[in-house]
Amino acid sequence: MSFDPKQKIDALVWGKGLPSSGTPGRWAAILLRYLYATLRDLFSGEVTMRSMSLVYTTLLSVVPLIAFSFSVLKGFGVHEALEDQMYLVLEPLGEKGREITDNVMTLVRNVNGGVLGGVSLAFFIYTAVSMVQKIEESFNFVWHVSASRSFARRFTEYMFVLLVGPVVIVIALGMLTSLQNDSFVQFLLNNEIIGPLFVATSKLTPYLLVSAVFTFLYAFIPNTQVKLKSALIGGIAGGFMWASIGLLMTAFVVNSARTQAVYAGFAIAVITLIWIYLNWIVLLLGAKIAFYVQNPAYLRLGREEPWLSNSTRERMALNVMLQVGAAFREPGRTINIESLSRQLRLPSLTLSPVIDKLEQAGLLTSNEDDCLLPGREMARTTLDDVLSVVRTTDESLVRVTPSWDGEVDAIAKSIDMAIAKAVGTRTLSDLLDDFEERREQAAPES
Repeated sequence: MSFDPKQKIDALVWGKGLPSSGTPGRWAAILLRYLYATLRDLFSGEVTMRSMSLVYTTLLSVVPLIAFSFSVLKGFGVHEALEDQMYLVLEPLGEKGREITDNVMTLVRNVNGGVLGGVSLAFFIYTAVSMVQKIEESFNFVWHVSASRSFARRFTEYMFVLLVGPVVIVIALGMLTSLQNDSFVQFLLNNEIIGPLFVATSKLTPYLLVSAVFTFLYAFIPNTQVKLKSALIGGIAGGFMWASIGLLMTAFVVNSARTQAVYAGFAIAVITLIWIYLNWIVLLLGAKIAFYVQNPAYLRLGREEPWLSNSTRERMALNVMLQVGAAFREPGRTINIESLSRQLRLPSLTLSPVIDKLEQAGLLTSNEDDCLLPGREMARTTLDDVLSVVRTTDESLVRVTPSWDGEVDAIAKSIDMAIAKAVGTRTLSDLLDDFEERREQAAPES
């Protein structure tokens, strides 16, 4: 019997061994599943490919983006506070990071109203907005969202972030500074017992700020509804990864004498590109964790294309039509693919192909809010119509006349007749009547 490490890992991560061993085992199983899903997505190549694309966008957009932020803050006279924090971003690169930051800030100071004309200023704004758009596309990919914001929403919401974001950061930094100068805080700092604890906690402030920024991005950028809990967990995980990679990067820079000898003057550029690349990977992995927290059904499946048996697709189609019909009959109630996913405990990635086929057949439709509705009168929708959608579509033998064996063809026809006999002339309306009657009978018992 051959040893298959993949089967052993799957049994450990997805099996019932750890969850059945008490609370520590359940927590260990949860952590292993999230770690497994995150590493699987990392090594699949999609995250790394999009991170490389974002590195290129960053190189083009970093100066316009910072210049735009500083032009906003200059109006409030508080741009120096943000300038001090710019050094934190490249801090893991050591003295080279400070040198790069100084050069970037020199470029930013040169960007002012006297240097830029109207066309150049418009180009700078466009470049800054394009970077946020690129981030949204990456986040939408993570969240399995195919539609981006409309142009009007994109422009207004992005501009809101670019205008308000720097101001909020500076206000938060100002509040932290004022707290540190408070007499009560100073008393605690001078305390022999509490003082060292306070100092250690204050060192976590940069990572907490990074986690807060990540949380905001995860909640705001994707073109879908993201729960605050999911965004917060993803933000904390992203902040932890950012801090860990920062320590590793610092150690690498300190011991990178050989790299600097090989690349000479280009070493600083190479190390900077690596650092930006790692930051984007961290940001996207944090988004992945936020997505899995909100949609745990995807943990095992990931972006893998689901393969379903005909039996499963038939049950899925009938259940979808039943739930949509029930919501349609109930005043004020709506249903969409996300709520269907929760009710049926199936990933929306699995439901989407079946729903698409039902819509193509005219049995389902959707309104402007993406709520699902019956495509035609339910009394005229037979159950055989629903089953036929998933049993006979996607046939590619268009110009071929198959030569079936007589016995096999007879068996297949008898199966079709048995299915038709089982559903008879029953309609979706009949199925809903039975469903509601059974629910009413069960209500007093519960």
